[in-house]
Amino acid sequence: MSSTTSLVDSPPMPAEGVRLKPSFDAGRLLRELTSLREHTWDQQRVYTEDGVGAATEVDWRCLALRSPGGDADRTDPGGPGPRDFEETVWLDRIPYVRDVLDSIPAPLHAVRFMALGPDTVGMDHTDPKYGPRWGVGRLHVPVATNPGAVLVLDGVEHRWQPGEFWFGDFSRTHRVQNTGTEHRVHLVVDVLVTPGLAALFPETWQEYFRHGEVLFNRQECPQTADERRRLATRFPVPATFHLWEDDTPLSADAPQETATLAEEGDRMTLRLPGDRVFALVHLGDNEYRLSGWSEERTLQVFPDGPEPRVVLRTREGSQVHELTVTAERLAA
Repeated sequence: MSSTTSLVDSPPMPAEGVRLKPSFDAGRLLRELTSLREHTWDQQRVYTEDGVGAATEVDWRCLALRSPGGDADRTDPGGPGPRDFEETVWLDRIPYVRDVLDSIPAPLHAVRFMALGPDTVGMDHTDPKYGPRWGVGRLHVPVATNPGAVLVLDGVEHRWQPGEFWFGDFSRTHRVQNTGTEHRVHLVVDVLVTPGLAALFPETWQEYFRHGEVLFNRQECPQTADERRRLATRFPVPATFHLWEDDTPLSADAPQETATLAEEGDRMTLRLPGDRVFALVHLGDNEYRLSGWSEERTLQVFPDGPEPRVVLRTREGSQVHELTVTAERLAA
């Protein structure tokens, strides 16, 4: 069984980007950045359903401050997988940046210093589902820039300045370019959208957050070991369900594969064929999102009754798509 619910006539996002509150100490940010520049940063890499992908072909380098498992060598933005986002060793050396991150009232995912080299122009691209419609935000704090450093976002040129705090809807077409002679460096912070994060936006955006197509994420809700164990099940899922950037509708008629939900350590994991493992985050009422992603897709277990059920959901703003499947209990 599948179903869809949605609302209409919601206010649009007011602009492609907006400056947030507060501002930060540009001098302190630059001093801490300088303390990390003796280390040669690695080229930025992409992240796909197959894992860490190819490096960028232009001079665009990163230093990871938060990454999956706290891996300091990860320059990609990460995504759903077996490990949560954690701090890397570099964050211990920059206490003011840690204060900046601690001030953001939302769960943090990837955090990177991203340096665009002189005389470098990136290609036009989009970051699928990196926007409030899918519960994800990308924030920027410029640290070092020059007049030739420009972000072109949805056709609009932006020249953000050191210490400012910005949101951009990077699900729209954009590119970065630096025709200057110095590096352009930003602190780039990926977050889950929450009411606390919305409060950092100007008043002109509050109607959008109240009534627009925004997906707010719930806080993690701890479970006991006994609560987790009774949910161990096996069930069919569409073969594209774990592909967080995919837009294929949930359907019982789509190709299926067998998923296993089980306790591993102190949390639940979703296992798919081919040794693909996804840590899960409990949101309450036996509903889980994929760790490293938002509530854009979740699964909810109903273990009682003659046949356990699992409800799979994908969300985009107020739109919710559901698919209910029959599950099989696993032996304790």
